Amino acid sequence: MDFELTDGQRDRCAELTASVRERLGDTPPSTPDTEHTRRRWRVAGELGLTGLCLPGEYGGGGLGALDTALCLEAFGRACPDTGLAFGVAAHLLACCVAIRDFATESTAARLLPGLAKGELIAANAITEDGAGSDVGALAMKGTATADGYRLSGEKSFSSNAPVADVFVVYAVTDPSDGFLGTTGFVVPRETAGLTVGPAMAKLGLHGCPAGRVGLDDAEVPQCHVLGEPGQGALIFQHSMGWERACLFALYLGLMEEQLHRCVTHARRRRQFGRPIGEFQAVSHPLAEMRQRIDGARLLLYRACWLMDQGRADVAATSMAKLAVSEAAVANSVAAMQLFAGSGYLVGTGIEAQLRDCLPSTVFSGTSEVHRNIVARGMGL
Repeated sequence: MDFELTDGQRDRCAELTASVRERLGDTPPSTPDTEHTRRRWRVAGELGLTGLCLPGEYGGGGLGALDTALCLEAFGRACPDTGLAFGVAAHLLACCVAIRDFATESTAARLLPGLAKGELIAANAITEDGAGSDVGALAMKGTATADGYRLSGEKSFSSNAPVADVFVVYAVTDPSDGFLGTTGFVVPRETAGLTVGPAMAKLGLHGCPAGRVGLDDAEVPQCHVLGEPGQGALIFQHSMGWERACLFALYLGLMEEQLHRCVTHARRRRQFGRPIGEFQAVSHPLAEMRQRIDGARLLLYRACWLMDQGRADVAATSMAKLAVSEAAVANSVAAMQLFAGSGYLVGTGIEAQLRDCLPSTVFSGTSEVHRNIVARGMGL
C-alpha cells in the first residue's frame, strides 16, 4: 500500500497552484456578470482545468480520476472563487464525461474540443421542481419523432445554465419502463424552444450562476442522443460517479488553505498576554480540522483510485462525498468561530468559505441520500 504521490503528480499540482494564484487569485465580485464569468472561464481553459479528464485528441488532459481530483484540489486551494471552481468541475464531470463516454463520434468531435478549452460551457439539466433526490420522478417528456425527439418540460436548477452553450438534458421517453425509460440528450443553446431563466440569487458559489431551463417542443436530432434510448439513468449515474469522486477534491483544497489561515491567525492573534493558539479551546478545534481533512482526503483518493482500477465502488464514492462535504461545513463553522468578529465581516473570505461550503451537503446527492447508499452497501 503506497500513499506517496509521484514526482510528476506533485510537480503538476505545484505548477497548477502557482498558475491559478497568479491568474485567478484575485477576489471575484459578489455578483459577476456574464462577460466576467466567461473571461475567467477562458483563463481556466488555458490552464487546462476545463478538460482535465477529456481525451488528448480533443485537446483534453487525458487524466484519470485521481489525477483529475489532484488538479481540482490544487484549483480549490489557490482560487478564492470557489463558485468558478465548482462550475468548471460540474461542467467537466457532470457534462463532458457524459459526452465523452456516450455521445456519437460526430457529436463528440464537434463539441469536446471547445468544451476542453473552455470556449464552450456545459450545464447539467436534470433537477426539477418535483424531482430532486428522486430523479426517477422526472416530468420532462421526450417524444420520438422521425428525426429524433421532441422535448418538453422545465428544469428547476441548473448550474452554469445562464452562461452555458451546451446542455446535457434528461427526459422520460418511455414512462412505462421506469429506470429504463429515461434518455439523455445533448442540447445546444441555440435549439429552438430552449429558454434559460435569469441567474438565481444564491447564498454562495456566486462564481457559478444557476438558472431554470425550459424546453417547449424542442427538436433534438437523433445524433444528439446520449448512448441508447433508455440509458439516461445509467448515464447520469456514471457521470455522478465522476462528480462525486472528483469534484469534492476542490473542497479539500479550500479546507487546506482555510486551515493554513486559521493556524497563522492562532499564532499571531494574542489575548490575555499570549497567542490564542496556546489555549486548548483554540488548538483542539484546529486539530479536529486537520483530522477531518486528512480522513476525508484518504476516502476521496481511495474512491478515485478504485475508479482508475476499473473497480468503481458506489459506497466508497458516497463515503468520500459525505466525508468531504460534512468536513467542509464543520471546518468552515470552526474557522468562523476562531476568527470571531473579523470572520463575520465580508472581505476576509472566512464568511464566503462558509457560504460556499454549505451547499456541498446538498448537491450531487444529499448527505441523507449518501448515508442510504452506504447502508445499502452493508446489506441494510
